[in-house]
Amino acid sequence: MTQQNFGTNPEDRMGRNALPGPIPLSYYGVYRCPVCRYGELSNLAMMDAFGCNFCSRIFTANLDQNALSLADTMPPITWHWNGRQWQGLPRAGVEFGWEIAIAAIAIITLPTLLVGLGAYIFPPVPGSSLSWVPAFWTVATFVAHLTIVLWLMVEYYQFPVLLFLKAWQRRLWMR
Repeated sequence: MTQQNFGTNPEDRMGRNALPGPIPLSYYGVYRCPVCRYGELSNLAMMDAFGCNFCSRIFTANLDQNALSLADTMPPITWHWNGRQWQGLPRAGVEFGWEIAIAAIAIITLPTLLVGLGAYIFPPVPGSSLSWVPAFWTVATFVAHLTIVLWLMVEYYQFPVLLFLKAWQRRLWMR
């Protein structure tokens, strides 16, 4: 599998009718999967849809707008084909404003500040065997709340973390 195969028509891969410009989205083309970024999207037989041969996701296509939507999410995640690569589009009906960013920052920082402030106001006895616990607990609080926010983002965007890591591992082994 080479990079030049993606986003071309079957005739173009054989060297005939090679177009130097952008390639429009069509059911006869083969494209890189926008979700796992490793597999190939190709037309599913007798359907107006694409399927990935690596992550097994199914996509519906709007050829007039050069758009591809993930079929198993609500609201669907959509990408636009610009002729060479996929560009993510915002979800329809869902807008994230500054309120969400402030809430995410507050979920991460406020508990960490509370634990750190408690450790600062009530320090451990100097030289005790457990004097490292307040600093460890503060860092652990930060990491735990950061993990919660990142997990929520991964769940919302349906990013397949395990498939991404598997594809990344395959790329490393192929080098």
